[in-house]
Amino acid sequence: MLPVIALVGRPNVGKSTLFNRMTCSRDALVADFPGLTRDRKYGDGKTGDRPFIVIDTGGLTGAADDLGGLMEQQSWQAVTEADLVMLLVDVRAGLSALDETIATALRRTGKPCILVANKIDGVDEDTALIEFHRLGLGTPVAVSAAHGRGLVQLMELAMAQLPAATAEAEIADAGEDRIRVAVAGRPNVGKSTLINRMLGEERVLVYDLPGTTRDSIFIPFERDSVRYTLIDTAGVRRRARVTETVEKFSVIKTLQAIDAANVVILVLDAQLEISEQDASLAGYIAEKGRALVLAVNKWDGLDPHFRERIREQLMRRLPFLDFAATVFISARHGTGVGELLPLVQQAYAAAMRDLPTPELTRVLERAVQEHQPPLVHGRRIKLRYAHQGGRNPPVIVIHGNQTEQVPRAYQRYLMNTFRAAMQLTGTPVRIEFKTGANPFKGRRNLLTPRQVKRKSRLMRHVKKKRN
Repeated sequence: MLPVIALVGRPNVGKSTLFNRMTCSRDALVADFPGLTRDRKYGDGKTGDRPFIVIDTGGLTGAADDLGGLMEQQSWQAVTEADLVMLLVDVRAGLSALDETIATALRRTGKPCILVANKIDGVDEDTALIEFHRLGLGTPVAVSAAHGRGLVQLMELAMAQLPAATAEAEIADAGEDRIRVAVAGRPNVGKSTLINRMLGEERVLVYDLPGTTRDSIFIPFERDSVRYTLIDTAGVRRRARVTETVEKFSVIKTLQAIDAANVVILVLDAQLEISEQDASLAGYIAEKGRALVLAVNKWDGLDPHFRERIREQLMRRLPFLDFAATVFISARHGTGVGELLPLVQQAYAAAMRDLPTPELTRVLERAVQEHQPPLVHGRRIKLRYAHQGGRNPPVIVIHGNQTEQVPRAYQRYLMNTFRAAMQLTGTPVRIEFKTGANPFKGRRNLLTPRQVKRKSRLMRHVKKKRN
């Protein structure tokens, strides 16, 4: 397996900033706001030819309240998974009693640990680092995660203490694609509970409080020899209710996660009405062309009349998702959850399928024979052939004459025909039209002056003879 580095420390010491530096990304939310990171977050890093996994964690506070306790569990779970732990401390804030408590607990784990003294810019290094030797974790490594200072020395020290990745892990990591599955929905609909049920472990923090998940959490796992990356996203609520700057970033992260996904599982709450937020988020997913599975959660114990009402609302408010399969589940009890991954695989296969040009053209010819395009200015729209123009989502390019005049109703007819004929269940299909150039346009300009004069005399002769 690839070696794992965990970043731990009290809140606001720069763990997420260092995570972004190590992964050469901006995947972790970064703001001057203690407690921003709540779940542990995985990223891929590489130093030279040495790949590794790095885990960003929530700040350790020693809090005993429900949410604080769950955050502590997530951080210490990351320490358990890691081959190497980096304890970050804030040089400007100085040594705190909480730093000493965390260091003591880390020494008891027996894990290799590097003490990282962050925010060294503008501080006398020799004087500032003296007090941190009391933590008993060796000589602190002075860095500035925000500006990249000292990171080369830090990573050289880390590589010297990490076990080498096996060749099999490196090949698998580099050469095999994963199905990226984003789990999205409004706050408190059960997204994190669903992911934990699918994984079979308490992988992400679950708390009965809207907005508990603030960042998008990427979780690699394998089921039945199929590799996935689950993306647990922050809940998306109406813009009028998005007040904190941090929560605005979370919404952006959710939308970016949808962009990055191959398949989206949209989680709806069966105990609530299908809301405008649900429809807006579903519309965004469809507009981005993502394959989709609808998961209607909290279905157990609902009154039959209310179940029928939810089904009617799905058809009435989300008619543009007719391509997606719908599963009625209970994330808490596991009902229906086993159906999700097979449907994800089906949707992914449809979104990534190669569509042969001869077959697409035959489907187009049958569609035109059964239902002719309308007349435009007395002329029939002609659709000649079709070919594939892209994947994820499948794009079908149709060539013909006057294609810019094809009505929307006929476009939907063609879209549904192609989806049924090519068995593209679970993914939207996009149709693009291209009008061929007029083969006679500009032909006169290709004639020589003598040919033009001869043609004119011939046309006058024919016209005179007719008269």
